[in-house]
Amino acid sequence: MDAPQELTFTADDADAGERLDRFLARAAPGLSRAQAQRLIGEGQASVNGRAERASYVLRPGDALVLRIPPPEPAELRPEAIPLSIVHEDDDVVVVDKPAGMVVHPAPGHSGGTLANALLARYPDLQIGGELRPGIVHRLDQDTSGLLVVARNDRAMGALTQQQRERRMRKIYLAVVEGRMKEPAGTIDAPIARHPADRLRMAVVAGGREARTHFRVREELGAYTLLEVELETGRTHQIRVHMLHRNRPILGDPLYTLRRGRPVLGLSRQFLHAHRLGFFHPAGGAWAEFESPLPADLQQALDRLRAGAAAR
Repeated sequence: MDAPQELTFTADDADAGERLDRFLARAAPGLSRAQAQRLIGEGQASVNGRAERASYVLRPGDALVLRIPPPEPAELRPEAIPLSIVHEDDDVVVVDKPAGMVVHPAPGHSGGTLANALLARYPDLQIGGELRPGIVHRLDQDTSGLLVVARNDRAMGALTQQQRERRMRKIYLAVVEGRMKEPAGTIDAPIARHPADRLRMAVVAGGREARTHFRVREELGAYTLLEVELETGRTHQIRVHMLHRNRPILGDPLYTLRRGRPVLGLSRQFLHAHRLGFFHPAGGAWAEFESPLPADLQQALDRLRAGAAAR
């Protein structure tokens, strides 16, 4: 049986005054506040070696330990969760994933995932692994936008090969803090697990090759709207590369230069998978799809535009 995952944190001055459950939900990837409260209630969290309530108020220097039990041996359950389907045919499905939805089951997320919803809508979807039916690539939980799902083995093989050969096109819209020094460019910097914080990725010498292309779409005072295209697909690549340039994604709770609180009403990073293109597995014709900004990001963008115009 797998051992529990144990995460350790040290509260700093910026964390002082924050509730324990809020801190853990922000600091532990993919953990909701409700899940943090449940783990605290089960005695899986400690502060300075003692169990505390979810309402415990952090102080600088507090040493926190969170234990996440391994998931029970899982069988993916169909769940009738509404999905925004951009395109579907006998071979592929293009989904517009909302922010907050996890793509496939993981510790702390045995249900409510895109995979659960797909299996309910397409009961014969049994490819790509028992817990990842037809899923070719993923998006972070709080990144919204387009991803493609394969409906048969042929489609899975063709799309996976396109990913491997970097022929699939993935373009994102992102707002970053600050202004870019050039109107367009490429960030070519290897990515690996952060040497001191295993919750994060980082630019690390000797890490896996990673390249991100960007183009400025709009300057918004102290912020910039970018169009970002991935050449490689490393974990958290855009978020890591933008922080590496000292231009973190607006609202990103993990990859930031300062401990952020909600900005412009955002409760997540301003990152949206806006355009997706691939060669269709049946016939090889190029297929490309677009997703508009969801309401929360559009509202934040409108506020930034209004603020920039008022300067």
